[in-house]
Amino acid sequence: MINYSINIHNLEFFLLILIRLSMFVYSAPFFSQKGIPNQVKIGFAFFISILLYGVIGDKTIPVYSTVWGYAVLVLREALTGLVIGFSASICTSIVSFAGRIIDMESGLSMANLIDPTTNMMESMTGVLYQYIITLMLIISGMYEYIIRALAETFELIPVAGAVFEEERMVSSMITFLEDYMSIGFRICLPVFAVMLLLNAVLGIMTKVAPQVNMFAVGIQLKVLVGLTTLFLSVGMLPTVNQMIFNEVKKMMAVFVQTMM
Repeated sequence: MINYSINIHNLEFFLLILIRLSMFVYSAPFFSQKGIPNQVKIGFAFFISILLYGVIGDKTIPVYSTVWGYAVLVLREALTGLVIGFSASICTSIVSFAGRIIDMESGLSMANLIDPTTNMMESMTGVLYQYIITLMLIISGMYEYIIRALAETFELIPVAGAVFEEERMVSSMITFLEDYMSIGFRICLPVFAVMLLLNAVLGIMTKVAPQVNMFAVGIQLKVLVGLTTLFLSVGMLPTVNQMIFNEVKKMMAVFVQTMM
């Protein structure tokens, strides 16, 4: 018979690692999708925690005297994992923002879909871009980078050693919002520029031929030109994928630095 034994101190240390991993899986992209069974998420977090427990050398945590003291450590680790996963997850929302702008410009803003991964109403172009970019991120190995980055956070942020400062967190969010607007408008720039030219042409035609109902004609032209521009701009999606990948790397580093 094989007998395994573990002291209470090591068990408490392992549980803190498991808490950080579980909250990370709950909030990180790919792993947090609703299509993945909860049993798979729990098992993934558990086995990664076992691997990290064997790798981490210094297995010490702050001294506490009561159950409430350990509960504070648990909450700190839960918030740490949640922030790390959130820093990667918010970057994928840039594509949805760009898709919503494209639909507003091309006259498809009323045609919304329910994204099954989030159970939220999203624009058609946003859902299309979201799935394509997610697939390209998986192919490019983003999930491997996220797991490696999470493992490295245990060296930068020891277990139960995270420090949360409101000013640094707000500064990180402001940095993300700047990139959110910049990258989002860069993604939708082809459609935005073409629609601007089309509106200028329609305005000139309204002055030249006022008897023609340009409103009815313009709606159909916008949809046709918008879909054509989307088709012709498919070749830029690898560049969009690289921009999102770089943004994930940047924001994970920024948010981790705020907790060091």
